[in-house]
Amino acid sequence: MSEQIFQQQKELAKLIEHYSGQNGVHTTAVPSLFFMRQSNVNRPKYGVYKPSLCIVVQGEKEILLAQEGFRYGPADYLVASVDLPVTGQVIKASSDVPYLALKLEFTPSQILEVLRDSDIRVGPKENTKRAMYVSRIELSLLDAVIRLARLLENPKDIQVLAPLFTKEILYRVLQGQHGGTLEQIAIEGSSTYRIRDVIEHIINNYDKSFRIEELAEIANMSVSSLHRYFKEVTAMSPIQFQKQLRLQEARRLLLSESTDATDVAFQVGYESPSQFSREYSRMFGLPPREDIKRLRAKNDQKINA
Repeated sequence: MSEQIFQQQKELAKLIEHYSGQNGVHTTAVPSLFFMRQSNVNRPKYGVYKPSLCIVVQGEKEILLAQEGFRYGPADYLVASVDLPVTGQVIKASSDVPYLALKLEFTPSQILEVLRDSDIRVGPKENTKRAMYVSRIELSLLDAVIRLARLLENPKDIQVLAPLFTKEILYRVLQGQHGGTLEQIAIEGSSTYRIRDVIEHIINNYDKSFRIEELAEIANMSVSSLHRYFKEVTAMSPIQFQKQLRLQEARRLLLSESTDATDVAFQVGYESPSQFSREYSRMFGLPPREDIKRLRAKNDQKINA
C-alpha cells in the first residue's frame, strides 16, 4: 500500500470516528453514505446488501454470499451490484484499533448516467458475473471518497457537491478491474439486468409461493437459462434466495414483536412450522425460541455493561 493511500485512510478513519462516536451503523448528512464502527469481533449478522460500495479503513470484515466468502480490509473495497441476502462479520477489531468502514449506496440509474456521460466501453450483454466482488483500492477512488466524506464538515456544500463526487466515485469503480460486473446492472437487456427484475420481484413477494415459470417470464428467459443466470449472479437458486429473505425477516419479527414462532412462520410464507424450525436452525444454529432467547440475553448484557 502506498504512503499516499495510507495517509488518506488515516484522514478517513478520523472522519468516521468523529461522526460515529460509538459502535454501530450511522447515517450521515450525505445521502446514501453510512459510517460503521465496531470495537470488537462480533457474531455473524444477517441482512440484505443493497447495491453499494464498501470501504474498510481499519480492521477486516468477511461477507458470506451463500457459501462464497469475500474478505476485505484497508487494501481493498467490496461492491454489491444488486440486492443480496448476506452474512457479514467483523473479523478484526479491538477497543484500541476499532473496525472503521463506510458504505455508499447507489442505484442502477446512477450507473447508467455515468456510462452515458463517459467513454467507458460497455461489455457484451451476456457477460453475466457474480454480483459481488472485492477489488484493490486505488488512490484515485480513495481521493474521491475522502472529498465526499469531507462534505460533512461543510454541510452547505452537500446538496451541490455530493452528487458530483458520488458520480466520480462510481466512475472510478467502473474503470476498475471488475467494473464490467457493475455496468451490467444498468444495461437494458443484459442477463444481469433481467435477473435484477427477478430479484426485485422475489424481495417484494418473499412471503408468497411462486412458480419458476413465472420468474422465467419476468426475466424473458427459459427456465434453464433463468436458473443458470440467477445462480451466476447471486450464488444461489431463486428458492434459496427466497428462503434467506424469509428466515431473516422471521428473525427480525421474533426479536421485535411478542409473538411465537408458529405465527411468524405463517407470516413469512411457511406452510409448515416444523419445516420453518428446521430451516431456521440450519441457518442460525439454534431453533427460533432458543436463538431469540440468546440474542435478547446478549442485548441485555450490552445495556447493563
